[in-house]
Amino acid sequence: MRILLTGANGYIGRRLLPVLVENGHELIACVRDLNTLHLPKKYAEQITICEADFLKPESLSNLPQEVDVAFYLIHSLNSNSKKFADLEKEMAQNFVDYIDSTTAKQLIYLGGISNADDLSKHLKSRRQTERILKKSKVPLTSLRAAIIIGSGGASFEIIRDLVEKLPIMVAPKWLNTKCQPIGIRNVIQYLTQIIGLEAAYGKTFDVGGPEILTYKQMLIQFAQVRRIKRYIYTVPVMTPRLSSYWLYFVTATSYRIAVNLVDSMKNEVVVKKTGLDQLVPLNLLSYKESVSLAFKRIEQNMVVSSWTDTQLPSSKGKALNEFVQVPQNGTFSDKKTVIFEAENEEQILNNIWAIGGDRGWYYGNWLWKMRGYMDKLFGGVGLRRGRRSPSDIFSGDSLDFWRVLLADKNNKRLLLHAEMKLPGDAWLEFKLEEQGENKRRLVQTATFRPKGVWGRVYWFSVVPFHFFIFKNMAKNIVHYSPS
Repeated sequence: MRILLTGANGYIGRRLLPVLVENGHELIACVRDLNTLHLPKKYAEQITICEADFLKPESLSNLPQEVDVAFYLIHSLNSNSKKFADLEKEMAQNFVDYIDSTTAKQLIYLGGISNADDLSKHLKSRRQTERILKKSKVPLTSLRAAIIIGSGGASFEIIRDLVEKLPIMVAPKWLNTKCQPIGIRNVIQYLTQIIGLEAAYGKTFDVGGPEILTYKQMLIQFAQVRRIKRYIYTVPVMTPRLSSYWLYFVTATSYRIAVNLVDSMKNEVVVKKTGLDQLVPLNLLSYKESVSLAFKRIEQNMVVSSWTDTQLPSSKGKALNEFVQVPQNGTFSDKKTVIFEAENEEQILNNIWAIGGDRGWYYGNWLWKMRGYMDKLFGGVGLRRGRRSPSDIFSGDSLDFWRVLLADKNNKRLLLHAEMKLPGDAWLEFKLEEQGENKRRLVQTATFRPKGVWGRVYWFSVVPFHFFIFKNMAKNIVHYSPS
């Protein structure tokens, strides 16, 4: 079948994409920014990539008219909490206007379980999106999922942060809310097996795993899988705002996501709209099995997608390509150069590609951590996002509190843009260049474009730290040798 996959660079989309290709479908991958989708070579020739923004109807002319099935996997969870529902409504309506002009025979939508009357803003928006999609002349198959457990997933990483960092937790009472978590493997199986299944046309199904657990039980079982002991006490006095701050400062999540998650956790997400198991019988993984599988993927460096890599466009509301050209005028810069032997070039390039995350920043890691804590205090992303893979980097990936703008290993250039809270824009660039016949040089450049007086004050206040940090970072990148 000819399938349109919207949100192809999202957490679910990246997992679904290779499975659809391997199942023999002709795939059109739809993304908002072409720079953020990186296809394995074995799939590249079998996939057509289209760039479109469903908030900009004029961009939809790039999309094909002849499709058989369309997946709608778009959301705006990280947007401003007061506006994300309006954005989702607008995107869904624009999608319906487009898809009604095509030859599509089935729409497939993945939302969240929303059976309660008093829903959170996030779940209410998910249900609103579903209702808009149902107005299309193309039959909709809607799957409403509980919390999805998989490596790199937002829920998984939040639970992991809480369990691994807090031996004792004094937690909000919503930890007693019931949930029916489902493994990412089962979600992908459901999504692929309902393609072209006429018995599922026009139907809505809840999907969850085989167990109903409280969030507290999920934390405890997660700890059991990791073979660590954790003590959790719930208190009734923690307000939604305090709960949001608690999640925000302890985990890698953004504040906007923390607010939306806490708001959603008042609702039980338990399967009620049944029937899919009769159409698509699966061996559902238990919660512990899903957690174990996730850690196997992590240990094998096989995390396909991460929730942190889907928070695009940047926090400043611009697309990545608006920052790829580092400005020269009206900026401050700190440039460091280190000469080295040509025979060491491959190792040094690998050192650059491994920067951040568990490897760290080669000098003054405690200072980088302090900067991350300060960023969290001012509402930024902090350092806890880490990186999806310890060795691979692609444009669009998150890397601690940076976003990868360009990762060109052939031309030996890595360019990062800061997503921390700053009075301006900041870039960090690494390049390897020839320096004579048997010599090479590392050129490391930090660039800052200040915004107003406070931007200039900020730059001059950190110059003393930059002198030591950037100088020693460049030297250590060249001399670092993995043990």
